[in-house]
Amino acid sequence: MTEHEDRLERFETLTAECELIAKLATDSKKREFYLRLGEQYRQLAVDMRQAIATKAAAEKAAA
Repeated sequence: MTEHEDRLERFETLTAECELIAKLATDSKKREFYLRLGEQYRQLAVDMRQAIATKAAAEKAAA
């Protein structure tokens, strides 16, 4: 597994953890905080997937 794939997996894990914490939170401010944080991690995962795909396409074109 590459460093990028490791980071992608970590962002996906953090997203899931934030979503779980948000579901369990009884305080509305904490719930909102973890929902927003989860969305940020989700966007980082999307960006990382795109970077991985771009790198793979570049490597394929160079071969």
